[in-house]
Amino acid sequence: MGKISSEARQQYFDRIKTYKHAAEAIMQREASLAKIAKMEAGGAGYKYLTLANERLNIASYMLLQNELSISLLGVKNEAFLNDARKSCYQSVIYLEEVVTDYIDAPFTDYSDYLEQIQGFVDTKRYELVRKLGFTIQTVEDAFGDNSKWKWSFVELEGRFSAVAKNLIDFKTLIAGLDPRVDGYVERLAHLNLAKRMLMQSANRYREKYELSTLRIDDFKRAIDFLSALRRVHVVLGEVDRAEDVKKQLEVWKTKMDTDEQRAHKTKKSAQ
Repeated sequence: MGKISSEARQQYFDRIKTYKHAAEAIMQREASLAKIAKMEAGGAGYKYLTLANERLNIASYMLLQNELSISLLGVKNEAFLNDARKSCYQSVIYLEEVVTDYIDAPFTDYSDYLEQIQGFVDTKRYELVRKLGFTIQTVEDAFGDNSKWKWSFVELEGRFSAVAKNLIDFKTLIAGLDPRVDGYVERLAHLNLAKRMLMQSANRYREKYELSTLRIDDFKRAIDFLSALRRVHVVLGEVDRAEDVKKQLEVWKTKMDTDEQRAHKTKKSAQ
């Protein structure tokens, strides 16, 4: 990389001022709103939804500053990317406050949480979920394939998958999957995104297990996501798809049990 000229550096600092100030203003609003949300005994759900969205706006400003660094200075700014990554995490954490972080759980276990945000219509839910998924993917792409954060994104995507699924009100979903009902397109898109992400998270955790950690916990988490996908198929009455996932679950569980037994024997013989 060639030497960065003082003119390019000055242009860069002049350009990022607007984005920095915008992000700082959002952070100030966030601090005030988060304080109020924590003080409320109930009804804080809508505030956490707003906070989740605001965190994604912060991430977008961080991404813009990194893009300016690349275009004007010719270098990737990992500090901005890391701040964007953290903002994605915080956005997910806020959503977990609203709809829990449950992966494979009956809808009744978290339906009470959804009742508190009934006014947050399905189209808005999909809009927020899509924005979160897009932002996470953009940050991951910006880091690149060889990033030290490669495997940490498996966890982030997994937590995103859980809240994306948990934001769906399965009590009203079936009736809403009628093309004549307002919001049908977004409702169906949200459902398909949640299914796709559950499958992706299962595969990614399995990949993390096989290629990186060899931790049985990661394999178990992969199975949790696969089981959650099967539960969705069952709720929707998608019998064939549920059966296909069930067969895959059986194969994965057998593999996990075999690996766990082998690891136990290896550890015991080494003692």
